[in-house]
Amino acid sequence: MVTVQIQAQLSKDDLLQAVQQLDTPDLEQFVAAVVLIQGQRRAPSLPQAETALLLKINEGVPAELQRPYKALIARRRAGTLQADEQDELLRLNEQVEQIQVQRVECLVELAQLRQMPLRDLMASLGIQHLPYE
Repeated sequence: MVTVQIQAQLSKDDLLQAVQQLDTPDLEQFVAAVVLIQGQRRAPSLPQAETALLLKINEGVPAELQRPYKALIARRRAGTLQADEQDELLRLNEQVEQIQVQRVECLVELAQLRQMPLRDLMASLGIQHLPYE
């Protein structure tokens, strides 16, 4: 997806209408970015290490990986997954799991920096446990 930068004056309602047009992966990344902005405004002087960890935590699974992954999961659930697609699903699953592992490692590191339990950190950031696909 090509992104262009424009300057425009939008009302909150106009902005919400534009956000409603995003597909789910892009919406999730957008929300994560908004939450990060909100956090920066509440605590504008976060240490650089915390900022770097928050950015990594909020990255999520890239849309170009998430789309085919979810499509293959849907085919598996429907019982229409072919053998070559099964191999592709396993490959994508490894990539998604690695991204999630890195995210959890960053969460643990941030919890240690803030000297708080991981569960409390996740609650403060609005992060819920993800269901297994």
